[in-house]
Amino acid sequence: MTTMAAHVVTVRRGGRAIVDAVSATLEGGMFVALVGANGAGKSTLLSCMAGLLKPDAGDVRLEGRPVLTLSGRDLAKRRAYLPQSLRAEWPISVERLVALGLTPQLPAFGGLPGGFEPRLTRALEACDLTDHRFQAATTLSGGELARAMLARALIGDPQVLLADEPVSGLDPRHRLDTVARLRRLAVEEGRLVVATLHDLTLAARHATHLMALRQGRLIAFGPTATTLTPGLLREAFDVEATITGAGRDAIVDYVGPV
Repeated sequence: MTTMAAHVVTVRRGGRAIVDAVSATLEGGMFVALVGANGAGKSTLLSCMAGLLKPDAGDVRLEGRPVLTLSGRDLAKRRAYLPQSLRAEWPISVERLVALGLTPQLPAFGGLPGGFEPRLTRALEACDLTDHRFQAATTLSGGELARAMLARALIGDPQVLLADEPVSGLDPRHRLDTVARLRRLAVEEGRLVVATLHDLTLAARHATHLMALRQGRLIAFGPTATTLTPGLLREAFDVEATITGAGRDAIVDYVGPV
């Protein structure tokens, strides 16, 4: 089973701890919703977990090895990272953009290597991109580009998927499709999925686990059903909220500020 562990991860900026001594062990089969107010340190922590940012203290380990000691190729095979700010710089086709997720060494132009076609087609279909297959990536809408980037992250069949606000900018249908797919990757296929989410109703309905940050510190981590409570929302977001229903029927409603 895939494991990823953060050990007292700390990141400082301007004398302040953006991420403050965060420790947690995550395993395959978990869909972890990483939640917290703006500026809580979610994206910074996710960058450390992805091996893109070196902490000022502590480390992140994948299968017991510090992620920063893994080669770029090895890390790319094991984990995929979907950033928050998505941009398409070159007018390559959507299929080419998605295919770039197969390997860091895949050429940017020219024909696709043989044998990848079925996997590419499945990734495009899964993210509702078949009609955009030959469209220039630079002409996609924000939501379409987000789906293309998700397909690119998934096509390499990673054991760990780290996604920073993967439903931001998506319409309701594709928001639901995306979180349902992330849950299937974890629950049915045994992968570890960690995603920052602002929609707590989606988190309540689909995430198996919840990690909550406040001012860089981890204030809660555990199964969503028992961890997502009005008390936690008060502590993490300074709001009064109610949670009704459970599982796929859960609804998080914000009543007002504390």
